[in-house]
Amino acid sequence: MADDRSSKRPRTTSGASEKSTCDDARIVALESENHALRQQILRSDAENGRLRQQLQCQGDHEVLPVVTIRPTVDLSRLDTGLVTHIVSFLGTSFELHNLALTCKSFGWQQPATGLDLSLVEEVARQVVCSGRNDVDGARTLSPCVRGTTTWLSVLRESEHPLKFDTLLGCGIEHINERKTSVRTGDIVIDDIFTVGAEIVTAVASNYVMESGIHYAEFHIAAGDPFICIVRPMPNLDQSRYANDNFSFFAVSLCDDFLAERTVEWGTGNVHVCGYYCKNGQMSWTNWDGGEQFGVDWEGMEGCETGDTVGMLLNLDEGTLAVYSNNRRLGVMKDGLSGSYCWCTTSVGESALAIERCHPPLA
Repeated sequence: MADDRSSKRPRTTSGASEKSTCDDARIVALESENHALRQQILRSDAENGRLRQQLQCQGDHEVLPVVTIRPTVDLSRLDTGLVTHIVSFLGTSFELHNLALTCKSFGWQQPATGLDLSLVEEVARQVVCSGRNDVDGARTLSPCVRGTTTWLSVLRESEHPLKFDTLLGCGIEHINERKTSVRTGDIVIDDIFTVGAEIVTAVASNYVMESGIHYAEFHIAAGDPFICIVRPMPNLDQSRYANDNFSFFAVSLCDDFLAERTVEWGTGNVHVCGYYCKNGQMSWTNWDGGEQFGVDWEGMEGCETGDTVGMLLNLDEGTLAVYSNNRRLGVMKDGLSGSYCWCTTSVGESALAIERCHPPLA
């Protein structure tokens, strides 16, 4: 019987050899993959280096042109009532005025839209007629229709009321219903201190200036009035002086004025200061012995009938400057502080109007 132990011998050598072959093949595959990754990294590094060199070379790269596209809006496609409603949320006449200057669709009359007025004028009309600004829209409608004024100007007036609401002395009256113009008697005199001449005063007491910058224009229609600033005296009895001459420069009335003093006057020493239209001289007083009358100042000029005198009160700097027909003459008085009102004092025949507006640019 043949010995068959050889057939029963374990085949360990062949199995180990096959496993070793598989491991070698896997190692070779991994090495090949790592080599490919290293090559890819090298190519990436080379590309990054090339890009860095391009960025470092000033002027070697091409600059792409910048194209600006201006968006346009066809306002004719929007409902007029909707646009009017949106514009009505603007707060002031100044904002409406700026809007009117932006394009014709807002500032010009557009019959095709069904509005008899421009969009801005229509919004101003609605605000005025609504009574939001305490303006009688029915009273101002007639002059607006006649073209003598605009709804925007009426709105502006309602926002910044400036009128001679206090008349002191005899022989003075308002020229218009808005109380922005006054006139005095027909007495003709040669000198402001002529005995027997009527001296009267009109005050814009509804507009008290306590801080900031304020500008008003006075349109001279006749005479040579004083244009002044004066302390507010809301409790001054107008009826007491209805039949007499009245001036804030009258020495006999100083005690009456000082009795009306309030904390708003502050500690300033100038209670009334005026510009004499005839020759441009300045006068001021504190109603207690401190005073100067007929003072010359740098830039001083008089004015004539038909001229417009501008007064710029700067309470931040404490100065009062004078303009003549939109031309700045100079600072007439400094050292001002506390609260003031605009006023005018006339001797004999005179007529003038007051208007609040923006100061001239020059």
